[in-house]
Amino acid sequence: MKFTKMHGCGNDYVYFDCTKVDFPGGVQGEKQAAIKLSDRHFGIGGDGIILIKRGTKADFEMVMYNADGSRSQMCGNGVRCVGKLVYDAGYTKGREFTVESMGAVKVLTVVEGERGDKVAKLSVDMGKPILEAGKIPVSVVECSRSECIETTGDSEVVSIRPSVYSTTVISYPLTIGSVEYKTTCVSMGNPHAVVFIDKKPAEFPVCEVGPLFENNEFFPERTNTEFAYVEDRRTIWMRVWERGTGETLACGTGTCATVVAAILNGLVDAGEKITVHLLGGDLVIEWSGDENDSVFMTGPAETVFNGDFEI
Repeated sequence: MKFTKMHGCGNDYVYFDCTKVDFPGGVQGEKQAAIKLSDRHFGIGGDGIILIKRGTKADFEMVMYNADGSRSQMCGNGVRCVGKLVYDAGYTKGREFTVESMGAVKVLTVVEGERGDKVAKLSVDMGKPILEAGKIPVSVVECSRSECIETTGDSEVVSIRPSVYSTTVISYPLTIGSVEYKTTCVSMGNPHAVVFIDKKPAEFPVCEVGPLFENNEFFPERTNTEFAYVEDRRTIWMRVWERGTGETLACGTGTCATVVAAILNGLVDAGEKITVHLLGGDLVIEWSGDENDSVFMTGPAETVFNGDFEI
């Protein structure tokens, strides 16, 4: 089966054009292929696979799987690459078009080209951030901090009850292991936990702490976790742990969630273009600060190579 390897800021996936031919094996075949092809030693290598189909609610549909075979709702870097692939292939003539993923529709705009009509950069209307805990989803304790603390020796442990309440989670004192992290939770179609740290995250133990966040009972559907350092009112440095995949070089929805969280915590300015430095490159995010307004993401999309793989 023919494939295209693409990446956005190093967040790489294996893409299949299924606009004319269905992927073999149905859903089970797609899941198995995601596990096999994502392997960087025995497969093509990537953070997962993305299938591109004709849409029913939009011009195109993106079907995305993580490297462990689990389905994912949205990927900001992935949807930009989908936009580049369909535009470069001539499937759409307009510079603005739509892509759906698990029912959510995103509007893409081509903002920069390369080598004639090829796309280099796109902007995406990522939709409104979801801040209500029950819709992210996050399980939180609706009580005062003093009522939620259990004392074990000299240590305080925040007790998390398995109940979901309609509230926001901003700078919530969540204990992971023996460390308390002020955590802000946002969904951009998939759940994110954002933690602000006091220095650039180059040496932060993402691969140790990330899995503890991902599988904590606070997050009933697991979570992506962003560890971010705010350099100034328009600049953030970030590393990300993605559920079902591990640390990736970039995460589009996670970058959006991080900027939303930074605005909610008063760390950057609403309505400004915020540059976020990721391991794989830079993304620019803009949000008005109004929960009824969309978050806009602008960044690159690149084709690495094309090939054939026996499924």
